[in-house]
Amino acid sequence: MVTATDTTTPPARPATGSRTVRIRGRRAGFWVYLALVMVLIGSLFPFYWSLLIGSGDASTLNDPDMSWWPGGNFLANAATVVSDPAVNFWRALWNSIYSSALIALSVVVFSTLAGWAFAKLRFRGSGPLLVFVVATMAVPMQLGVVPLYILFSDLGWTGEIGAIIIPSLTSAFGVFWMTQYLRQSVPDELIEAARVDGANSLRTFWTVGMPAARPAAAMLGLFTFVTAWNNFFWPFIVLDRQDPTLPVALSLLQSNHFVDYSIVLAGVLLSTIPLLILFVFAGKQLVSGIMAGAVKG
Repeated sequence: MVTATDTTTPPARPATGSRTVRIRGRRAGFWVYLALVMVLIGSLFPFYWSLLIGSGDASTLNDPDMSWWPGGNFLANAATVVSDPAVNFWRALWNSIYSSALIALSVVVFSTLAGWAFAKLRFRGSGPLLVFVVATMAVPMQLGVVPLYILFSDLGWTGEIGAIIIPSLTSAFGVFWMTQYLRQSVPDELIEAARVDGANSLRTFWTVGMPAARPAAAMLGLFTFVTAWNNFFWPFIVLDRQDPTLPVALSLLQSNHFVDYSIVLAGVLLSTIPLLILFVFAGKQLVSGIMAGAVKG
């Protein structure tokens, strides 16, 4: 009688001395979620407070029995902001969108080109030149306002939107950020392979550097856009009151309606809406840029 034998192969055991590493996901605890909720509430509270006051009337802020539920006057206050001839809201909105987008695009292009040169090209004096570029970040903008204003006045550019775009076409922080990112994210072997295939420097940058720099460039462009959008000091000095940006227009709104903070905060909310829309559509690129810069490999 022939008996069947079990031919099942037992699972292989790891060799002696080898280590098996198992990575397990660890769920955050109660205190982590509580801290995140508190940060979220603290971040959203200024927007809610602006909505609360902006949807009321002139007596809302001084009312001791003020309701914590938004009122029904926000649309009327927003209409007052938009129709105020001293503010010129739509012109200010276009100036902010146009100048911020152009500044962000220019900073991304020039910073990526300069970062690629400092990170992957070998030329004499690159180290000291990069140190000099970074050192310019320590110089406050206020120190150059007077000579810059005199220069634009001699050129006849005061009161023009180009007067706030041209000084911001490049960014020392952007150059430093893209240099550090490209230095770590692009292996030298890829550049050598592109050169062996006959690609010149510009072609190598376009096919190797640009795809790798996309997450960092997206985050740099987003932050630059927000910074240019919120810039008040230089536009307030060099632009005319009839052709302002949104922060300057809000200051004019406050001077015209100094007591009625409901109208002022309604204007603040209107100026914040484009930034919120931008963050909604660019949030994915922002997170990927942060994670790509934080995780290596």
